[in-house]
Amino acid sequence: MAKTKKISVVLATYNEARNIRNCLVTVKDIADEMIVFDESSTDRTRQLARQMGAKVFKVKHEPIFHVTKQKAIDKAKGEWILQLDADERITPQLRREIKREIKKDDNKYSAYYIKRKNYFLDKWMRGSGMWPDSVIRLFRKGEARLPQKSVHEQMEVDGKVGTLNNPMEHFTAPTFSKYLTNANRYTTLTALELEKKGLPINFGTFFNYVFWKPTKTFLNLFIRHKGFIDGAYGFVFDLFSGLHHTIAYFKYWQLRNNPEIKEEMVDWR
Repeated sequence: MAKTKKISVVLATYNEARNIRNCLVTVKDIADEMIVFDESSTDRTRQLARQMGAKVFKVKHEPIFHVTKQKAIDKAKGEWILQLDADERITPQLRREIKREIKKDDNKYSAYYIKRKNYFLDKWMRGSGMWPDSVIRLFRKGEARLPQKSVHEQMEVDGKVGTLNNPMEHFTAPTFSKYLTNANRYTTLTALELEKKGLPINFGTFFNYVFWKPTKTFLNLFIRHKGFIDGAYGFVFDLFSGLHHTIAYFKYWQLRNNPEIKEEMVDWR
């Protein structure tokens, strides 16, 4: 008979009172422990997480959120770790599949990709490269880690990586206001990466980031990755995805001219 493997569900949060309960309720029946590392939220995130039975730790804000995610991962005691964001939901079908996979005695995988159904303004986006959007979220303790260098990085894994069949749900931008808040954070992080690279400010980089990259990104998402199948939602998402480059470039330009604003930029909360 296969031995039951313990699962730790881990999250990093900041002001997720709207999401935290809805996230944790979808994993409560498979989690042997739920760990939340919270970056000093000003809402009821920590209180709600504790009410759901999570172990909650209050920590300082980190410019790269993956630093806090790794702290939560390191705290976990389970043989398997399921790392989530507060705006993600595990479906009943996925819960059953996770339980089946990890209890196999002959399991050869160190980690698993989980496909995400991404919702933009409450619409499931099938185009623009947003489906299936596979991410490594389930892994054996000690066999996967976050490099903590970029907001969009993937896990580093020691060993084979499988893919689960059933997807999770990701409600990344239920409102356009929330989308703009997230976009502000990501463009700031890109601006800081440009600063680290020492990107020169000249006509070439201006043209690249203000015209070429935005246009290329929009056409790539809307045409090649079929953003058009999502109609107006796809058009708006792809347009602002292209403008990411322009906004980040001008933030970087401002940072180069006024280095003293860096602390204000990093405190995007």
